[in-house]
Amino acid sequence: MAENPTTESEEEDAHKAFAGRILDLESLKALAHPLRVHIVDMLSTYGSFTASGLADRLGESSGATSYHLRQLEKHGFVREVQGKGTGRERWWERTPVGINLSSREMKETTATPVGRAASDLVIQEWKRSRARVLDDFLERGPDLLPDAWLDVSTVSTMNTRLTREQMNELLEAWIALYGEYIEKYKGQEVPGARPVQIHFDAFPVVDGEETPDDAESARNPREDP
Repeated sequence: MAENPTTESEEEDAHKAFAGRILDLESLKALAHPLRVHIVDMLSTYGSFTASGLADRLGESSGATSYHLRQLEKHGFVREVQGKGTGRERWWERTPVGINLSSREMKETTATPVGRAASDLVIQEWKRSRARVLDDFLERGPDLLPDAWLDVSTVSTMNTRLTREQMNELLEAWIALYGEYIEKYKGQEVPGARPVQIHFDAFPVVDGEETPDDAESARNPREDP
């Protein structure tokens, strides 16, 4: 049976989308402002906005959002929506490339004190934004959302023990799923669609202990207190 000729290309595209854009130090510093991170998050979550629309959402002045949108555009984080709006009212959207500050390729950029500080600020703002959205769902979702949406929602944590190879296998499976479904529906405007967030974390518990192999265990037996 002949293989699907697009499979390899689709998997490669999914890897690129998941890995995200590799930022240089200047671009990372440009992003490292709380309001700019909020703007990028807002465009990612809800779609395109004007500067005044973002200002209303974020409780800022339109002058402030306009300025920060221009800075974000300069460094490729947002772009103007072509064919929408007027010269006085420009619509903006997120540039469709992810950002992964923990990737191996970003280590050189985040190795300097300036790069590390900028990276930490962006990551902390991402965490706060994620927490806000999740808390809002948990606190207000049951009262505001229809049962049909609540029935297909979930908030779950799964714990297990994995080797590095097994965790990589899990990540590869998620990337394949991402490529098959998330990209398929990304940016769609169909009746009944609404903004949805999907969180997936996979990381070793830092203060957990790695299971030793039999030889290592024999050389260094663990003594229980």
